[in-house]
Amino acid sequence: MAEMDLQELPEFCLKPTLILGCGNILFGDDGFGCAVVEYLQSHYPVPADVCLADAGTGVRKLLFTLCLSPARPRRMLILDAFDVGRAPGQLFELDPAEIPAVKMDDFSLHQLPTSNLLRELQQHCGIEVRVLACQTAPLPGHISVGFSEEVQQAVRKAAERIATEYFIAPAAAEPGGVLWNTRV
Repeated sequence: MAEMDLQELPEFCLKPTLILGCGNILFGDDGFGCAVVEYLQSHYPVPADVCLADAGTGVRKLLFTLCLSPARPRRMLILDAFDVGRAPGQLFELDPAEIPAVKMDDFSLHQLPTSNLLRELQQHCGIEVRVLACQTAPLPGHISVGFSEEVQQAVRKAAERIATEYFIAPAAAEPGGVLWNTRV
């Protein structure tokens, strides 16, 4: 098999930093990650070394591509909504190994093998993987576009912090840097 030309790879494989917004915008606060990406794209200049992408409900395919790719980002930030019993709109970091096995009936990051792929990328592919989570208000049981007031405010706060760490002050974004000290 001929060697793959790196230029043929998707942009998310080639940039040193990958920021992925995950979630389902049709189910209320679950669309948090996608909304943060949209906010960042419309309010901040995205640096050339950062790939900012709305993965929506298709994050598994993207992560699988990264696992198989000969080129990968050095670090990746996943943005997603979780319900772990905190106050709605609260932002916190999760280690990929700590992702709760809940919401198995949706199409989000929480489903297996997605969390397994994140651990694979972290442990065997050498990518620093961070997960920035937002506590949801109760999610609707049917299609319902829009966010609770608390999560809407969290979108802006998360975007500001991400821009500060990843866009404005590259030195602050060293591997192992902490966006927030609050963990699950």
